[in-house]
Amino acid sequence: MSGHRFRLVLEKEDFKFAAAHFTLLGGGQAEPLHGHNYRVRVEIAGSTLDEDGLLVELAPFKAAIRAACASLDDRILLPERSPRLSVRESAGSISVSYEDRAYRFPASEVLRLPLINSSIELLAELLWRRLAPALVGSPARFLSVGVEEAAGQLAIFESALPD
Repeated sequence: MSGHRFRLVLEKEDFKFAAAHFTLLGGGQAEPLHGHNYRVRVEIAGSTLDEDGLLVELAPFKAAIRAACASLDDRILLPERSPRLSVRESAGSISVSYEDRAYRFPASEVLRLPLINSSIELLAELLWRRLAPALVGSPARFLSVGVEEAAGQLAIFESALPD
């Protein structure tokens, strides 16, 4: 049988994180600083299973998802690669400015992300990159990660896993 595929969907109640951010928008606009209770949904696919009939060992992979969520939890998400933001760190605080707005946060509460924006699209890709290594050695060949910031508003990043 060709063209078949096994697909595993993981959307547990504790695959979540709460964080503050502001998304940079087109036309030189930006949202106000605000927060979300984000939820994470993961799909794994492959055409074969291991010798035990599994696509992936669930316990360690779910632990990886929980750890990725925990790394973002209770933080201010700051896209440090944005050319539109000015970011400075000194004396235990981080100062961020955008246009006529300026923010100052305790450095321990800020998570500087290697992104140009803190959009849900880029957060989904970031989590994909953090979770993909946990699938090395498994029969899984495809990973999809969704990040929902509000009911009915979900971004998904999906790609084949590297060989």
